[in-house]
Amino acid sequence: MVEDRSATIRLQLACRITEKAWKAGSTVLILNPDAAQLALLDEMLWTKGSQQGFIPHEITASAPHRETTPVVLDTATGPNEPVDVLINLTPGIPSHPELAGRIIEIIDGDPGLRAAGRERFKTYRERGFVLEKHDL
Repeated sequence: MVEDRSATIRLQLACRITEKAWKAGSTVLILNPDAAQLALLDEMLWTKGSQQGFIPHEITASAPHRETTPVVLDTATGPNEPVDVLINLTPGIPSHPELAGRIIEIIDGDPGLRAAGRERFKTYRERGFVLEKHDL
């Protein structure tokens, strides 16, 4: 049960970050290899986002329609075109991270997630990315 609660909290935070980025006019790509979690996030974005009641988005494994859908949820490993904000909910480094203006990693207290997050942090730093850490 703790894992399910932790995953839901991570998705809620991803939803809040997505809403903020979308309202600022940014394109957003959310990566999550877990199709069930992506479906839950899809539902959250339709029902709990913004004052309009939803954040326009699509789930896709193909090239997204950025002109009409600024928020894309995907089980793929990374962006295949430039994106303003990439929210990485995968355990690894996204492919082509250089295509993202910002990469957001949501790490909670789960020991496995923390260890994987530390490894990604080291890899980003080794690749020359400018890193910022925010404790929430």
